[in-house]
Amino acid sequence: MVAGPALAQRKRSDAIDRGRKGHIKGITVDNLPNYNDRFFRPGIYIAPNFSRFFIEQSASYLQLAQQGRGLAANAIISPGFGVGFIGDIRLGNPGTPFHLRFAPGLNFLTRRVEFTSAGAGQADTIRNQEVGTTQLELPLLLKYQSNRRRNTRFYMIGGIKPSFAVTQRQNTPAINQISVIRDDLMLEYGVGLDLFYPYFKFGPEIRFSHGLRNVLSPRDNRYSNSLQSLRTNTVTLYLNIE
Repeated sequence: MVAGPALAQRKRSDAIDRGRKGHIKGITVDNLPNYNDRFFRPGIYIAPNFSRFFIEQSASYLQLAQQGRGLAANAIISPGFGVGFIGDIRLGNPGTPFHLRFAPGLNFLTRRVEFTSAGAGQADTIRNQEVGTTQLELPLLLKYQSNRRRNTRFYMIGGIKPSFAVTQRQNTPAINQISVIRDDLMLEYGVGLDLFYPYFKFGPEIRFSHGLRNVLSPRDNRYSNSLQSLRTNTVTLYLNIE
């Protein structure tokens, strides 16, 4: 009596792959079959990333460039690393494709700008300046997911991400002649894949982030004066575990 219902339930959640002669090649089990019934799903993530500034140079740079004394700026792509928590809320009944995700975390960034100076009568010189920050990020995102096919599901995600600098590393004045304001607001969007395992769900996700604010904090030096605005651009690989 006990074995009969258990076997019937197992058949409903398994997919039997048979060969041409009817031989069983393999059985696929639906992991976490009641996952969609959960209203709230907590989790954690780690997030390696690559980031750079989008640069606009100032009118002062244009004037000096005409005299052969300009200081041209070029953004350098730099690696970073983030960690944080996930709070995923279902928006509607268990069959809805919409979820709201709040994922606070810390991001450790060091963005670099390469300055090339061309002085009259001397060879060009290159100097790198860097802005190192630890950012508290508070993304609020809307997730739209496809129907589940066994143990996989695709999704799209997008929203806004406010961030606040917890610390700014300026220990070496020679390479820290530019600085940024402490708060930023970014537009984020990306795609991901949910992979269901027996005890957890793993979700690799790639997300693109574009800063909406000019984060340049003016300082009276030749590096800062050659810039008009700095906006952030980041590509992040999120490894989500829920």
